[in-house]
Amino acid sequence: MTGPAPNPAEAPRTRPPGAPLIEVIDLTVRFGGIVALDGVSFAVAEGEIVGLIGPNGAGKTSLFNCLSRLYRPQSGDIRFAGRSLLNRPVWRIASLGIGRTFQNLALFDAMTVRENVAVGAHSRGRSGFAADALALPATRREETRLHAIADDMLGIVGLAQVAEQQISALPFGTRKRVELARALAAEPRLLLLDEPAGGLNHEELGALADLVRSIRGRLGVTILLVEHNMGFVMGLSDRVVALDFGRVIAEGTPDEVRNHPEVGRAYLGRAH
Repeated sequence: MTGPAPNPAEAPRTRPPGAPLIEVIDLTVRFGGIVALDGVSFAVAEGEIVGLIGPNGAGKTSLFNCLSRLYRPQSGDIRFAGRSLLNRPVWRIASLGIGRTFQNLALFDAMTVRENVAVGAHSRGRSGFAADALALPATRREETRLHAIADDMLGIVGLAQVAEQQISALPFGTRKRVELARALAAEPRLLLLDEPAGGLNHEELGALADLVRSIRGRLGVTILLVEHNMGFVMGLSDRVVALDFGRVIAEGTPDEVRNHPEVGRAYLGRAH
């Protein structure tokens, strides 16, 4: 993953946490006899970067799928900016201000980089169905506006130079940045990053961490990430929430969670 060196003027701002932007309240998810989430509760304040960790099967992906409204919990609530998400349809989630990347890239290989990113901006579109179907001038103006948003986001993630290239021709690390730009094109208040460090080398990890901090600082986006790379998540996050067997076992600063005995047992099978 390549990109420009961080600009000191774009360095993340250090700011006290604000009111909760997202609140997970006593969330429970079952699949038959399997309990994926068991009364999970935590909150993420506006402007925070919070890491969600846990061994395989701890419930991280189930939680992300609840936040994206792909799963419906059996009990509990999820509140975004003070309002419940559970009565909102899936198709409204992006327009409400929640963006997401995926563990397995979900890009359109036959489209260019700019076209892929512009797809993310469509949730903020202004033209109606009739205007789109008839290709009215308003639709053409809207497409121009959405492509301008895509270009802005590609500039932020350092990919302006590949805007016209087809996705299938790009290396994996670059495609991960394209998916990040697409999520940002929807102008989210909350960005969910699903294993953003997966498959990246050491140099790419450092560049990604700098980029995520820069995005938080420049765009004011609140970030919740699921990640297995402990060095990456501990070095990037303001706070960390640890799950095991569908329950929160620790929550706090990276150092507090790293040294928590329950986290040691979950990962190593013993206290440390």
